[in-house]
Amino acid sequence: VQLVESGGGSVQPGGSLRLSCKTSGFILDDFTIGWFRQAPGKEREGVSCIEDSDSDDTTYYTDSVKGRFIVSRDNAKKTVYLQMSSLKPEDTAVYYCSAGRVISTTVQDMCTAEVGADYWGFGTQVTVSS
Repeated sequence: VQLVESGGGSVQPGGSLRLSCKTSGFILDDFTIGWFRQAPGKEREGVSCIEDSDSDDTTYYTDSVKGRFIVSRDNAKKTVYLQMSSLKPEDTAVYYCSAGRVISTTVQDMCTAEVGADYWGFGTQVTVSS
C-alpha cells in the first residue's frame, strides 16, 4: 500500500492549491481517504475525508475549511484530490493523506479521531504567507 501526496507549495493569502494523493497497492473503492494536516507545534487534525458511495461520495470537512476546500476522488486514476481555495496563513501545515477500509470507519470517525486510518503518506508542505 502506498500513498503519495503532491501539489503543495507556497502561496499568498487568498490563493489556491490542489493537492493530489496518488494511491497504489489497493482498490481505492474499498477505502475511505482522509486529508490531515499538522502545523508546527500543533497536533495533527483531520481536514477532509471522503468515502465512495453507490450514488454519490460521502464527505466530511472540518469547520475551518468548509466552503473553501473541496475533496474529490477519481477511482480510475486511483487519486484523491483536495482543492484548496481562499487559503489563509492558518492553513500552513504539512498535509497528509491516509487510507482506511470502508468497513472499519466512517468519514466522520476517520477525520475526527483517525479511526481506521491505517496507511499514511509522507506529506506535502503547504505554506500560506504574504
